[in-house]
Amino acid sequence: MALISSLKHTTPVIKKHQPDDSYKFQPLPEPSGTYPYHLSVHDVVPDITDDKMVFHMVGDTGSIRNPGSQKRIAGLMAAQYKTFSGADKPKFLYHLGDVVYSYGEAQNYYDQFFEPYSLYPGPIFAIAGNHDSDVNPAAAMPYQSLDAFTTVFCDTVSRPVMLSRKIDRKSMPQPNIYWTMDTPLATIIGLHTNVPKYGVVTREQRDWFMEELRSADVQRPDKAIILCMHHAPYSADINHGASLPMIDFLEGVFDEIGIRPDIVFSGHVHNYQRFSKQYDDLTVMPYIVAGTGGFDELHPVALMDNEGFTAEEPRFDGVSLENSCDTKHGFLKIAIERNNKGLILTGEYYTTADKDVSVLTDTFTVKI
Repeated sequence: MALISSLKHTTPVIKKHQPDDSYKFQPLPEPSGTYPYHLSVHDVVPDITDDKMVFHMVGDTGSIRNPGSQKRIAGLMAAQYKTFSGADKPKFLYHLGDVVYSYGEAQNYYDQFFEPYSLYPGPIFAIAGNHDSDVNPAAAMPYQSLDAFTTVFCDTVSRPVMLSRKIDRKSMPQPNIYWTMDTPLATIIGLHTNVPKYGVVTREQRDWFMEELRSADVQRPDKAIILCMHHAPYSADINHGASLPMIDFLEGVFDEIGIRPDIVFSGHVHNYQRFSKQYDDLTVMPYIVAGTGGFDELHPVALMDNEGFTAEEPRFDGVSLENSCDTKHGFLKIAIERNNKGLILTGEYYTTADKDVSVLTDTFTVKI
């Protein structure tokens, strides 16, 4: 089902004349757990089996002007949660960042997270986005970057959260801002890419990431390696475009240790894009952008005649935009299943049709 107009770019683009906002970098909070910052999914979702795991994934759900979109997405995912049963039932939601806008203030969490996601019956894990990490300089009460996010997602134990008021959603025991989820079928690595528009990763986190890839690679082919990060390395949208810093970060690590994940998920860009990148060894790796969880403004894919963008960049060699949707909000349902030939990851992207109906808009598979 092709959604890409012939007038639109079919490769990533760079937004020209982008100012440097690296000064927005925020220091990271102290970890709530111990190195190497692992959390077993069974500690939160004990009934996941060794044969199949299904979960939701979406980013950029916060909304400050029109909460209808994020409530609709939460409701559609909740409907799938209730419709399916057994191994086909989605077990949790993995959030790709930007839970709240425009700053990560505690006062934003009830209206933009707890209230709309009171519809969703499953646990919600998360990595932080740039807006979650940013600090409002005009805040009445001073706070540190990620104070509210760590209260909600990086607690030492799961317990009631004052920010939820009377809604029964407890805090999550994620051990750090960057962390790894251990599951029977996949190692899910979550990076923290900070506040600047194109992302920043500290040297300490880079070292940790390399060790996580090495450790996860030992468990192949019994487990897939899934990488999640907020800032999208590749994008063809007109608000951000591709992030050269994130491309350089990832490819630098991949080249140094000779290990790559099986798939990369990100948010930040408010549309859906599915890229494939063919490497020199002929391996093809998907890069998925899914930042359509509810924020009011969606980001169109750049038109070929838009002079504010260029696709002329050697870093884009081998990268193709296979599918995109930039006009509707949506979410992903990911299934990882073990059969007699190994592991298969299947992704389904659903968009909104009306208040109570979702439409399957894209499907992809990855053989591990």
